[in-house]
Amino acid sequence: MASIALSASAALLPLKRNSGAWSKLFPFSSKSYLSFKTCRKNRFISFAASNSSGRNGDLVVTSEDESASQTYTWPDKKKPRICILGGGFGGLYTALRLESLVWQDDKKPQVLLVDQSERFVFKPMLYELLSGEVDAWEIAPRFADLLANTGVQFFKDRVKLLCPSDHLGVNGPMACTHGGTVLLESGLIVEYDWLVLSLGAEPKLDVVPGAAEFAFPFSTLEDACRVDRKLSELERRNFERLEEKGIVQAINVETTICPTGTPGNREAALKVLSARKVQLVLGYFVRCIRRVGEFEASVKQPESGAIPNIAADKNSDKYILELQPAIKGLESQIFEADLVLWTVGSKPLLPHVEPPNNRLHDLPLNARGQAETDETLCVKGHPRIFALGDSSALRDSSGRPLPATAQVAFQQADFAGWNLWAAINDRPLLPFRFQNLGEMMILGRNDAAVSPSFVEGVTLDGPIGHSARKLAYLIRLPTDEHRLKVGVSWLTKSAIDSVALLQSTLTKVLSSS
Repeated sequence: MASIALSASAALLPLKRNSGAWSKLFPFSSKSYLSFKTCRKNRFISFAASNSSGRNGDLVVTSEDESASQTYTWPDKKKPRICILGGGFGGLYTALRLESLVWQDDKKPQVLLVDQSERFVFKPMLYELLSGEVDAWEIAPRFADLLANTGVQFFKDRVKLLCPSDHLGVNGPMACTHGGTVLLESGLIVEYDWLVLSLGAEPKLDVVPGAAEFAFPFSTLEDACRVDRKLSELERRNFERLEEKGIVQAINVETTICPTGTPGNREAALKVLSARKVQLVLGYFVRCIRRVGEFEASVKQPESGAIPNIAADKNSDKYILELQPAIKGLESQIFEADLVLWTVGSKPLLPHVEPPNNRLHDLPLNARGQAETDETLCVKGHPRIFALGDSSALRDSSGRPLPATAQVAFQQADFAGWNLWAAINDRPLLPFRFQNLGEMMILGRNDAAVSPSFVEGVTLDGPIGHSARKLAYLIRLPTDEHRLKVGVSWLTKSAIDSVALLQSTLTKVLSSS
């Protein structure tokens, strides 16, 4: 029987101060060292960045001694240059918003989108990918396909360093002629006029010993595929014991599930978890995770959730979770698990800012590592940098931090696109105001809970909630073309499922008569 536990190098390269590479990356710095990976002479990475007009961005290579740097050349030297780092809800939807606005010919910006993946991932529907309700292309389309009919260029790369220069201001005798530069891990240097930080976040795997080695995060498309492969492996391994379904234990440091969720959604979730016999372990945090040794005796499980030992199987990995009580009156516990899913939290992915000694270049960050922004989404002290989603530390009108949800990032992208238009056209920027539209929660195949904010006290659950949630997300998918393709696909699947259900019902009726 399978058991599943759910819990929530660089080189220092000296550069001459007057070198071409240094002046391009840090034009306002006297720092004489730059931290980045060394590149062998005449060995470069090629990029193909196309847009709807068929023009490509160029790479200008400048070399000095045994090292080399690559500088991206924008197609048009006169038009504004916007670099968007991160292709999630904040970054991609900002790019699409910019594309939808009306621009004067000489002011329509050139937009470069950089993301470490070749696919945009609609993260709220990762569970449906795991359950088989949706296909990967539906919720994880390629950026190249989404941006094919736009002027937005896309690079698959990672961000290594930022060097903003907009701390000098945008007007006056000391004003900078551009916003700064970005160094990508490939060695490419991108000079920008405006920068959008929407790099998302990554799971916190470093807060508990053993989590990084043995736990499975569930945040990306790759994570979902890994979990799916692991579950398939457990099913094959326990094929002879399929009549005994696996045990699922949900561990939470709070004394209830979904403490910030709406009461209606929380009640619906508790009802479903109880019906499916999911064991809730509340008021505990995980102290450490370790692998069971080949000859290590199986730990004794609590009476409420005894799990037989299969650690002796050499072809299987089994893990021990040591739990520490978070409240008084509880005792420490030890669990065994075949799979540990880690959804404990996340941390922003903002890159380093160079040079580190100059406080003027620094981005103001909060305790979580998010950039502090004003109400227009501009990073404080940096009028040419906008931060969205997990990269932004913005508060609502009551002073509470905005939640790190797709809904927030989606709305911020709309304002960021407009405010970039306003900044380029010397118009006043609009303050962002988050409109809470409600909360949606997937509870299983053909099961969900939806609590809209505009109807107080109402929660749609079961198949109705599932349909409402799916329709809402269909509307939120990027680009009209992609929405149409996915909508047709979902309707086709729904029709097939309905016919299959009807046939099954008729068969049962005829067999009983």
